[in-house]
Order: sequence, then C-alpha cells, then structure tokens
Amino acid sequence: MSETVTISERGEKRSAGRRKEFVGVVKSAAMEKSIVVDIVTPRPDPLYRKYVKKTKRIMAHDERSEAKPGDTVRVVECRPLSKRKRWRLVQVIERAKAIGREETP
Repeated sequence: MSETVTISERGEKRSAGRRKEFVGVVKSAAMEKSIVVDIVTPRPDPLYRKYVKKTKRIMAHDERSEAKPGDTVRVVECRPLSKRKRWRLVQVIERAKAIGREETP
C-alpha cells in the first residue's frame, strides 16, 4: 500500500492518507450549502446472521447547492467545517426520479 509523502514547511515528512468516501442518498437539502445524507450499509446480525440495514446519517457541505432530496451522491471526508459538518459533496451520481410524471412513448 503506497501513501503519498509530503514535506511540510518545517521539513517534516507527513503521510497524506486516503480520505474516507461514501455513497448515500440525500434526505434533506433545506439548509443553505448543507445536505443531510443517509448511508445504508447491510451488516449481518451477530446472532442470527441475517443482514440488517445499518443507517448512518451525516451532514455534508454542498457549495453550489446542486443536490436535491432523493439524489444519490458521493461524499468525501474533509476538515471540520462546522460543529456537525465533516464531509464534502464530490459528485451527484444519480438524480432523483420525479414522482407523478409519466413518460409518453
């Protein structure tokens, strides 16, 4: 496993590790430049071994306010931006389907 080594201003070697990256679904975009993302991970139950959905809810920074509720997005870990925001929107993978619209052939 190779890590990127950078040299700081003081001449110290630091390794820049890989940042965590998740794919999730936007649940709320009511705030300015912020979104709430649900990350669902299937995990086996320790006793019964049946897969159970484990949901993690995080807040992410959306600079251009491009994500809407229902969109599938990719978020990456970053420096703390506020009390609860430690993630940044990288890409909108898939837009939410419009409800109530039927496509005509």
